[in-house]
Amino acid sequence: MAPIRPAAPPAHPMTVKSTGSWVRLVTGFAGFGAGSVNLAISASFLAAGSHGPAALLASAVAGLWGTALLAGSVAFLAKDRLAGNRWTRYALAAAAAAHLAAIAFPNPITSGLSLTQLSALLLTLMIIASLSWLQRHSSRQDGRQPAGPGMRPGRLLLAAFAGAVLVAGITTPGLAASTAGQYAVPHGGHGNLAPGGHHQR
Repeated sequence: MAPIRPAAPPAHPMTVKSTGSWVRLVTGFAGFGAGSVNLAISASFLAAGSHGPAALLASAVAGLWGTALLAGSVAFLAKDRLAGNRWTRYALAAAAAAHLAAIAFPNPITSGLSLTQLSALLLTLMIIASLSWLQRHSSRQDGRQPAGPGMRPGRLLLAAFAGAVLVAGITTPGLAASTAGQYAVPHGGHGNLAPGGHHQR
């Protein structure tokens, strides 16, 4: 007599393990955007080096923070666990306060970077909000509360694309308003030199 095989489970559409996957992606995207904008702020402060040691110090702080955000975003997306302890949140809150202060109280160094600072502020707040949501979501799972249904890969892709567009829409104006953005060569203008040797605009 042939052995009885267990019945195969019914086929279901493949779903993503956690509905927080797209939030993780958006958090990483926001980290990349905030890191890039802070590096642009650093370059702008460095270009304003005529303002003395204060501009150089601000450039170093913004550059280190931007590099930390980029590295932290890579580590966050590479590891399948909630990253960022309370010190990370304190650092993000301090960065948001610094950007807000730069907007509210402009000085000769930051007066031309209001839009760039606003972009960095919005991206930083997006990271803080996303991490808070992920923390609450993780706490519910630890408390053995039933998790919601998984997200299908197609919906995850659409949600990730929408998040990327949102982050790009905040990051691009901030980069364009920085010193590096003001001196960037327009698309299609590479290699076209004016008689004086400068790129045509």
